[in-house]
Amino acid sequence: MKALIIDDESKARSLLKTIISEYVFDIDEVMEATNLLEGVAVLQKNAVDIVFLDIEMPNHSGLELFSFLNPSEINFELVFTTAYSEYAIKAFEFSAIDYLLKPLRPNKVVDAVEKAKIKLEQNQLQERLFELKNALTTEKFNKIALPVEEGVLFVKLDDIYFLQAESMYTQFYLTSGKKILISKPLKYFTDMLENREMFYKSHRSYLVNLKYLQRIVKKDGTSIELENNALIPVSKDKKEELNKILEMLM
Repeated sequence: MKALIIDDESKARSLLKTIISEYVFDIDEVMEATNLLEGVAVLQKNAVDIVFLDIEMPNHSGLELFSFLNPSEINFELVFTTAYSEYAIKAFEFSAIDYLLKPLRPNKVVDAVEKAKIKLEQNQLQERLFELKNALTTEKFNKIALPVEEGVLFVKLDDIYFLQAESMYTQFYLTSGKKILISKPLKYFTDMLENREMFYKSHRSYLVNLKYLQRIVKKDGTSIELENNALIPVSKDKKEELNKILEMLM
């Protein structure tokens, strides 16, 4: 069997590849892709039996996979690798799409491959993924997974006032008054959130949740004042975009 790992995190790809080489003897070749579009290109050029697919990736979610493939190119089995919360896992189970929870465990990977071998005989993957999308939409999964020292912290998008870049780190400012420093650059979260909900990048160092917009301050430049009284600068090249957003809100 040939496998493809699609995951933007190199450590996650390396760990899964090691587990496969040491515990899964049915897979004799493992290919890798660092994002969804790169993975699509691999699938279009190679015969792959099983795809291990991360969900939360910059630019394109793993759930968008079939948007880039023709029906004739869907002849593999799919296993999501995820850190989703418990209710989202129920959506996976409902749709019969297999999944592995991070951090990955060898016995779970072996079990997933065994299931995939059986499912490869069926031709229902596209239908099951459609059911998964509907299940996740119904549940309105509205959280972001943040890697913290103790593990993975799930934060509701509605609980975020704004994000601020701090070198290669990102500071989250929450409605509870809590601040969380995450060891990923702001661009990572911008790619993930800018087109979701009301998140807007007003400045190269800030990503703002406009749900908490209180007023626009035009003094010494333009700033966004949030309900917690934080003043977020708006760069000159972002003013026109902000005006268009405000027009839609009024």
